[in-house]
Amino acid sequence: MAILKLKPACKDYLWGGRRLVEEFSIVYDKKILAEAWALSCHHDGESTIEGGATLSEYIKVHGAEILGKNCRRFKEFPLLIKFIDARENLSVQVHPPDDYALNHEGQLGKNEMWYVLDADENSLLYCGFNKKISRDEFVARVKNNSLLEVLNAKPARRGDVIFIAAGTIHAVGKGILLAEIQQNSNVSYRIYDYGRGRPLHIDKALDVINLNPPKLRGENYPHLAACDYFVVDKLTIDGEFLSEVDEKSFLSVLILGGEGKISCGGKEFFYRKGDSYFLTAGAGAWKICGSCDALLTTVPPHEKNF
Repeated sequence: MAILKLKPACKDYLWGGRRLVEEFSIVYDKKILAEAWALSCHHDGESTIEGGATLSEYIKVHGAEILGKNCRRFKEFPLLIKFIDARENLSVQVHPPDDYALNHEGQLGKNEMWYVLDADENSLLYCGFNKKISRDEFVARVKNNSLLEVLNAKPARRGDVIFIAAGTIHAVGKGILLAEIQQNSNVSYRIYDYGRGRPLHIDKALDVINLNPPKLRGENYPHLAACDYFVVDKLTIDGEFLSEVDEKSFLSVLILGGEGKISCGGKEFFYRKGDSYFLTAGAGAWKICGSCDALLTTVPPHEKNF
């Protein structure tokens, strides 16, 4: 079993900036780097490992057992983890649940979480409505460009964690840098796009959107975030941390800042800000030394009560 260093798939969406190139260890030669898909087996952009093979090719060669017992319920790799640099506002959108997405898009729906890495003083995150609205009001506000008035706006602060359940209207405002952990899906229904002329998906959005204010999730202690698809923990060290990867799930280690060494099974890497590592299920003991902040992500057993 192994520890793999991953190279991200890069996306140059029009709202992105350059911070992921300038501040993280991501090499990219285009003008805009909006998203870096640090852990991905999605056909729209796959992570690669040393030698140029994709992560999905590695899994095909070594067998699905390296993903762990908790992943047996999934037909495909379950997660997608990315960095997002929002130089400008992202569109207001909603993600469908699994059943709708599978029937209409041929892929899974999307539950996701955000971890804010940095934000400008006036940056906003939007999550759900601030009041219950009707379908007629929703459609009217889309047409008259007043939708933002009824969205739940939250000032973005470093270290914020927000969980976005499928069906929840949401948006990332300009000036925000964040890490996103989500289901392995690239389905989004765009509702409002600040007049940029890209297609909207109002009919499909109406099929899946929750028009009620979001229910606040309880504390996920001792986890940073937890749901039926992923469990995320925050690791902050100045020294040394030792743990184990058992046969239940693979482990994703996403380096948010700092530098040092990470090792498992006799293989060692020097890590720095922006690095992504994949440890196979059953890899056993692993160690990280130095000074860093990182997100540790695993897949939980099915229908765990969070």
